[in-house]
This record gives sequence, structure tokens and C-alpha cells, in this order.
Amino acid sequence: MDRPRPFFPKSHGRPRVDDQRVLTGIIFGNRNGLRWRDAPRDYGPAKTLTNRWKRWGEAGVFVRMMEGLPQFGADPRTVMIDATYLTAHRTAKSLAVKKGLGRLIGRTKGGMNTKLHAVADANGRPLSFFLTAGPVSDYTGAVALLDALRQGAMVARRSAYDADWFRDALEAKGIKPCIPGRKSRNAPVRHDKRRYISRNRIEIMFGRLKDWRRVATRYDRCPTVFFSAIALAATVLFWL
Repeated sequence: MDRPRPFFPKSHGRPRVDDQRVLTGIIFGNRNGLRWRDAPRDYGPAKTLTNRWKRWGEAGVFVRMMEGLPQFGADPRTVMIDATYLTAHRTAKSLAVKKGLGRLIGRTKGGMNTKLHAVADANGRPLSFFLTAGPVSDYTGAVALLDALRQGAMVARRSAYDADWFRDALEAKGIKPCIPGRKSRNAPVRHDKRRYISRNRIEIMFGRLKDWRRVATRYDRCPTVFFSAIALAATVLFWL
């Protein structure tokens, strides 16, 4: 609790309910995909869990926690980028566009889902995330996550990120791309095959995130709430 505590908002007036107990209940509910009323009584009233999850999610506490903790232990010498699909449950499939970006849910051959783009360090630990609707190009996530990349080497899978403009953007930031060229290229592109093998670590990271029920299946209509669940899962699994 000493590591995430600096990211918690300060208490104003009456002291808050025990942060450790409430945070543990929030983790339990997200990992198992439960309603807050179904959480064990040891974690306190369901109303407290609901209010704390909503307030801290809207304030961006879980996102700041996930982005702040990697500064103390990340290995940015090699960064990896990839994307995966997260199934949207029927309770989250309302496609009515309201204010903002809407639901960020799209229809693909596999049904209704959301696409999660991620950047991970050399050990496969997430550094940054970006959410889009299902039928969106991987380049959209690559552009959004480009600012999160630092100097080093970039590993990415061939079919999604082999573009001249993306390679030029990486080299402009001092990043050496390790991306195999497409078969349709006239001239072959050289890359470090040994480093490219390590790309499976970001795929393992996606698999571990999907062990959390609320991440593997999206129940939340609001993309901000769903992104908070992803950030919390990444923090607990990789940075605490």
C-alpha cells in the first residue's frame, strides 16, 4: 500500500474509510467480474465500494497509478507494441452515441468488441494503453501511443505496423524499429530476429490481463470506467 498511496486523493474533512480494505474489495470485484453487492462483507458496504470506484475512476486515480509506477522499475531499452480484442457483453452494447467518444465498441466478424492497444517494456510489463472501437486500424493506436515511446528499440508484429511513415516516426524519436517487412515489399527489410522473438512477452501480458473477468469481458458502457478496470488490473499484476 505504500507504493500506490501517493496517487490516492487527499481526504478532506472526515477521515476516509480504510483505503486498503476498500481497494482490496475493488480488486476482488474486478478480478471476478462481480456486482458490488456480491462482494464479501469483509470488504465493507457495497455502497462504499461503488462510490469509491466511481469517484476514483472519474478522477483518473487508477490511470495515474498505472502510468506513474513504471517510472521506478520499467526497462525501456526495448519497447513492444501490439493490440488485442476485448469482447463486449450485451449490457455494454448500446451503440447510441452521446457526448464524447461514444461507447468505443464496434462490430467485427467476432461480434461486438473493443480494441486495446498497448506499449510494454522489455519484460512485457505495460507502460501505456489506448482504447478504440473494434474495427479500427492498428495504426490509430500506434499514432496515439507514439508519445509514450522512448529511445531504444521497438518490436512490433509485421502485418500491422510495417509502414514507412511509422518507421520514420520511430527513427525521428531515436528508436530503432525491429519490424519485419511485408511479403509485398520489393526490397526486404532487415531486423534483429533474436530481439523479435521477445515479442511474445506482450502477448503473455494480454493473456494475464484477460485472466481478470472484467477485462476479458467488457460489462461497462462507459469507456472511462472500463479503462479504469484495465489500468487497475495492469497495476496489480505488473507493478505492485
